[in-house]
Amino acid sequence: MYQKREKDWLGSFVIAALGAGIITSLAVAQGQSPWLAMGITGFAAALAVVIDHFM
Repeated sequence: MYQKREKDWLGSFVIAALGAGIITSLAVAQGQSPWLAMGITGFAAALAVVIDHFM
């Protein structure tokens, strides 16, 4: 009944980075440091890949 599927780590990373990037781009527009925004985006994307790996 349950089918095990291959994990697409690159796809997960790209989707998470796009989602986090949209939010952090709004924060940059409000005056946040672009370097901090890229750090937040990278961290969120990496965390999403780790969560996807174990779920």
